[in-house]
Amino acid sequence: MEGMQSEGIGFADWKWRKIMTIIPVILSGGSGTRLWPLSRADYPKQLIPLAGEKTMIQQTIERVQGLNTASPIVVCNEKHRFIIAEQLREIGIEHAPIIIEPVAKNTAPAIVAACIHAEKIDPESVVLVLPSDHCIENTQAFVEAARIAVQEAQTGSLVTFGITPTFAATGYGYIESSSKGTTGTVKRFVEKPDEATAQKYLDSGNFYWNSGMFVFKASSFLDEVKTLCPEIYEATAKSMEKASVDSDFIRLEKDSFTKNPSISIDYAVMEKTKHGKVVPLDAGWNDVGSWESLWEVSKKDADGNVVKGPVVLRNVTGSLIHAHKRTVAAVGVDNLVIVDTPDALLVIKKEASQDVKHIVDTLKEAGNPCATESFMEEKK
Repeated sequence: MEGMQSEGIGFADWKWRKIMTIIPVILSGGSGTRLWPLSRADYPKQLIPLAGEKTMIQQTIERVQGLNTASPIVVCNEKHRFIIAEQLREIGIEHAPIIIEPVAKNTAPAIVAACIHAEKIDPESVVLVLPSDHCIENTQAFVEAARIAVQEAQTGSLVTFGITPTFAATGYGYIESSSKGTTGTVKRFVEKPDEATAQKYLDSGNFYWNSGMFVFKASSFLDEVKTLCPEIYEATAKSMEKASVDSDFIRLEKDSFTKNPSISIDYAVMEKTKHGKVVPLDAGWNDVGSWESLWEVSKKDADGNVVKGPVVLRNVTGSLIHAHKRTVAAVGVDNLVIVDTPDALLVIKKEASQDVKHIVDTLKEAGNPCATESFMEEKK
């Protein structure tokens, strides 16, 4: 793999970094069904410019520019490889390794594969694992927290970012830290709580939302995987050994990779390790998991509406309206999500946006192609 440097992004050529290489690992395997009908399995939310002019995966990669990182490693599926490669080129990144999963096995095997490759680039490399579909408003605050995390990772810690909670959220998992407001030891991960429990977590000051972002030395993480879940390491390592390489694409060998359990990094490693650390992050984070959360992070007009495309409104408040080509008009409504695409129209109450996934499931059962097939190529 060649090092790269982009004037627009500011990546440093990793070849001169003799002491430490920081390698972003971008996880791009999600389908984003809660953002249907715009996001679909064939063209999911991370490949769409939902919260800005650039796509979410482009924003994720550009976010690390202040860390002097190496070229990123992207993990994705076969369908998205060319789209991702093109979107990387659009922001000045050439020849970034793209690891292709033959089947989806959740985050643990994907991260193991990326760390095996990162260790080949530099045995002392530190990886920064980032989902490709998060929004962070304060990039500088993120970079500063990442620098702290990198320092912790150099000592052998497996670091996660804990999002400083702003309300008693019941839709996120939580991390209990040994410290309040500063880096601490991970005491435990907890599942999504009920409202009363979430309020207790918020009041305590040492519970954080689970961000799904991590920093560790590739070697440290792989050592823990070998100890805590050797079957994942063995299956993934064998799949990497047998992988086929085509230009920048690394296709994991299917038979070996399929032997992996489908398991997250939290369950496989982070909940079991004795080396877990949590770095607080207060940077306007949002995982953009629904139309309501997209409304929350988007720029609004004077009436609290988020509008994109040919939209005409009268006496409308607190709504998100997304039009593709046809004009969408709304009168006298509030707190709605209206999303119009060439083959589907979604109209829901904003607070019910988590339930969109059930619509997608119903469409899949009926064999309706708009559940998964994308209109994005037609858009171009």
